[in-house]
Amino acid sequence: MPQGWRSTVILVAAVGIVSTPLLWLLDSPDTGQLVGATVQAATGVAALAWALLQRPPAPASIPGPADLALDTGNADGSNGGTAHTGVRRPSGAGPGSAKAERTGNATAQGPGSSAGTGVDYS
Repeated sequence: MPQGWRSTVILVAAVGIVSTPLLWLLDSPDTGQLVGATVQAATGVAALAWALLQRPPAPASIPGPADLALDTGNADGSNGGTAHTGVRRPSGAGPGSAKAERTGNATAQGPGSSAGTGVDYS
């Protein structure tokens, strides 16, 4: 239940509960008025209990990008270069998903070269 509605229900319930004894004290109630006041108080107590027991709504998840690498070509990293076929997400950045399927071959040649296929979180 949104916070505004919860506050409204609590306020109305509290008014219903408090107004009941006022009816009894300010007027000498007959049987019908006493029954009505009792129902009013019980309804107020039930509404108050219900509002207090409501859990706050879960925060909505923020969907991120869905990165997909599919049937990529060959990549060649040489002479200190970097080659990657797939999805690169440095440090796992982003809230969305990453998926790589049937990526191409990656080849690294020479010192300092690197190559990879799939999802790279480095």
